[in-house]
Amino acid sequence: MNEPARHDQDPAFRNPALSPAERVDDLLGRLTLDEKIGLLHQYQAPVERLGLRVFRTGTEALHGLAWHGPATVFPQAVGLASTWNPDLVRQVGEATGDEVMAFHHKDPQSVGRNVWAPVVNPLRDPRWGRNEEGYSEDPWLTGVMGTAYARGLRGGHAVLKTAPTLKHFLGYNNETDRCVTSSVLPPRALHEYELKAFRPAVESGAAVAVMPSYNLVNGRPAHLSPLIGSHLRTWAPDDILVVSDAYAPSNLAGPQGYHKDLPEAYAHAIKAGLDSFTQDDADTAATLGHVRTALGRGLLTEADIDAAARHALSIRVRLGEFDPATPYDDITHDVVNSPEHRRLAREAARQSITLLKNDGLLPLAAPRTVAVIGPLADALFEDWYSGTLPYQVTALAGLAERCETVFCEGADRVALRTEGGYVGASADPAGGPLYVGGERSCFDVFDWGGGAFAFRSCANGRHVSAGEDGVLANDQPGPNGWEVRQTFRIEERLRGVVLRNISSGRYVTVADGVVRTTDDPDAASVLSVEPVESGAARAAQVAAGADVAVVVLGDHPLVNGRETEDRATLALPERQEALLKAVHAANPATVLVVSSGYPFAVTWAQEHLPAVVWSAHGGQEYGHALAGVLLGDDDPGGRLTQTWYRSAAELPDLLDYDLIASDATYLYYRGRPLYPFGHGLSYTRFAYSDLELSSADLAEDDTLTLRVTVTNAGEREGEEVVQFYTRQRRSRVKQPLRQLRGFVKVRLAPGESRTVSVDVPVADLAFWDVTRGRFVVEEAAHKAQVGASAGDIRLCAPFRVRGERIPPRDLTSGPLDVADHDEYDGVVLCDAALDSGDAVRSTSPGSWIAFRDCDFGGGDFGGGDFRGGDIAGDFGERDFGGDLADGGPPACVLAVSSEEGGVVTLRLDDPLTGEVAGAVSVPPTATRHDFVEVSTPLAGAAGVRDLYVVYESEGVTVGALGFVPGFSR
Repeated sequence: MNEPARHDQDPAFRNPALSPAERVDDLLGRLTLDEKIGLLHQYQAPVERLGLRVFRTGTEALHGLAWHGPATVFPQAVGLASTWNPDLVRQVGEATGDEVMAFHHKDPQSVGRNVWAPVVNPLRDPRWGRNEEGYSEDPWLTGVMGTAYARGLRGGHAVLKTAPTLKHFLGYNNETDRCVTSSVLPPRALHEYELKAFRPAVESGAAVAVMPSYNLVNGRPAHLSPLIGSHLRTWAPDDILVVSDAYAPSNLAGPQGYHKDLPEAYAHAIKAGLDSFTQDDADTAATLGHVRTALGRGLLTEADIDAAARHALSIRVRLGEFDPATPYDDITHDVVNSPEHRRLAREAARQSITLLKNDGLLPLAAPRTVAVIGPLADALFEDWYSGTLPYQVTALAGLAERCETVFCEGADRVALRTEGGYVGASADPAGGPLYVGGERSCFDVFDWGGGAFAFRSCANGRHVSAGEDGVLANDQPGPNGWEVRQTFRIEERLRGVVLRNISSGRYVTVADGVVRTTDDPDAASVLSVEPVESGAARAAQVAAGADVAVVVLGDHPLVNGRETEDRATLALPERQEALLKAVHAANPATVLVVSSGYPFAVTWAQEHLPAVVWSAHGGQEYGHALAGVLLGDDDPGGRLTQTWYRSAAELPDLLDYDLIASDATYLYYRGRPLYPFGHGLSYTRFAYSDLELSSADLAEDDTLTLRVTVTNAGEREGEEVVQFYTRQRRSRVKQPLRQLRGFVKVRLAPGESRTVSVDVPVADLAFWDVTRGRFVVEEAAHKAQVGASAGDIRLCAPFRVRGERIPPRDLTSGPLDVADHDEYDGVVLCDAALDSGDAVRSTSPGSWIAFRDCDFGGGDFGGGDFRGGDIAGDFGERDFGGDLADGGPPACVLAVSSEEGGVVTLRLDDPLTGEVAGAVSVPPTATRHDFVEVSTPLAGAAGVRDLYVVYESEGVTVGALGFVPGFSR
């Protein structure tokens, strides 16, 4: 709670009647330079003379409060989004915010009110290890859900309940080498996809902080992105706080090698807009020392420190820290896992459950006996950003409350034999070191995919783990922790297998009778795996005696697809799929329930099983929600928010972020997916009729209203998510095949009809025009579509937009930024300078970039108002247009760099066979950022032509092109 007001002596920063800006101005003016520097770390230093307490950024609250003990655990974020219910997502955010406040009141120093949620990275690739943390592959839907959750977290009062932080800015969908890979984002992918997901929550004020990502974007670390200043801060209605990801600042001079030392790196970060360094945990000395060193070198000024400190203080003022009281002072620990929050957790889980296939088996009709089978049938798992489950209702528990059940986990039971005997385990409940002896001991084997296996000792029911000392012991409840030490790879050897601990990379060996790990693969103990009991055979036996089998499969959130680890495949773990096939062979009435934070390619199940259900890991009430859906109490309310592909072969490279060129996501994918975006079935049927448009002819500033009538044509009440899409049918550029514009979730009784509508501002139909560097609504025909998913369109109607016609590129208006090309092959976008600007570098000889529809005029550029000017811009800061004399042949001037030199050719209309308009030799330059100017006369360039810049050499970078009437050298 805050201290009582003392209006007669309180300074202005403690006066809630003043504006936040006025209060921040007052407080900032009272701080010394060193006190302001102390605000630039995750653990902000107290200022006792002013009554400022310690302030800590970074409380995890992705789907409930995490890391501080038992708290209400809601479905994972991707599951919350699958409800397609923003108001429900807002309620979950509100409940989470209340629990954050309750814990904060108990321990304000450990539980800060700056919460690190939501994650609004669009789910471009389902192999991403952190897929469970995001909402959707659609950036608009991501923005809707992220805004809803953040709005709940922040509260509905002018005083913030918590300060939500959007993660992770920007272009972050890979864990593989995440700190050193560069996400190449061409302008359209950047503006139409990536930024679109972040803008709504920032612009609406729902989120008041942002965290940059670990990766680089176009060759520049995201923590140094100029987009922080040029976009994030310009969107926000008030100050936003930019906090680093954990230990990311040190990467700038470490693995990323972007700066020579940390004072230089930290100075750049602060100037770029980073306000808070999450580095070295609570030890602030080194970080703040580097900031002071940067000041001493003249790399920073006090004004730079003031700007960052202002953003930190603004959040604290708006949180009511300096107010005599806040609207949240009465929140107590009674809200944590309260009956209301339990009901909300169950409803969120219920609405997230998605029916993928149903041939009539579901809902189950009063089964006498249900066989509940699988490694997830009687288990709930916490992911890295989960709270601690206060209780667990598993699938088995939920069904057992409603009907007779029989259970089989389906794990294979084996014994492990070495030359010296059997691997044994302690029967002590706390476990003990594994050993080798004469008596056979058994282990249950769990296949979590990607070659990751876990072994549970039958002696005490605890998992085998490799300790920090390398000794293996059966002392863990299951895979857990940041470094998961409980999973192993099984590698074939000539006379058996060897085990390799995944976390350490060390091999399992036996030394002096103790089982431990070694770095030497030749010292690994060769094991014979003796089958004791087949999990699949046992499960088939159990299933054969039941009316129906419910097989619960999926992922473990800490194994094979998690932070730091992407998946290589979309397939179910091999032993899990074998288990499913065995159960179905024994009992055709088999339901597959997938519990996972990401899509699986369950192609066999789709072809052979009568019913398939999916949900994300659903939190503490998962079992109750699942039982309610399977037994028909509730209609399955979930719909997919990302495409489920048939195979990873249908996906582009994990590091290919240009979804337009690579035909990625439902927006551009031309194949037939296993389950399309938006897919999800009901237990009833819905008919669509009478699609109406407010107008079939619209101007740029109009709003299109789409209306449709939906009727429950079945015999029971059900929920439908009515989805509205549009498609632009003609364009200068490649357009999405369809794009979600709105949706309405309705519950209808049998025979009930309802007319629903969405409003689509025509401005939302804009795309990024690379020729002019802005959004444009194009003159074009469009199609409105409505249906139950992106692959189940029921009705369509045409309309036309009176927008702009994009003219040919005007080469007289100034230099061409080469990043604004139309097409490319064999190139990457890279940083043109340390602080800002993009350039294009070749990765192989013959690489090229294309500029469509360039207007060369009559070939002499006569009559144009030419501004050759500073073509090099930030690259060289020289105005070399003045070196070019009027009256000579037309010319092209290029800003180029290359550490080894090379050749660039300009061709017209085709990169291989097109007419050569000019060529330049690129001299070697000192560094990639040292651009020089080279020129070539232009031959045959007249009229409107396509211009290809062809890199004849690898490693050549071009930053800009300028076109001038002539040149003299």
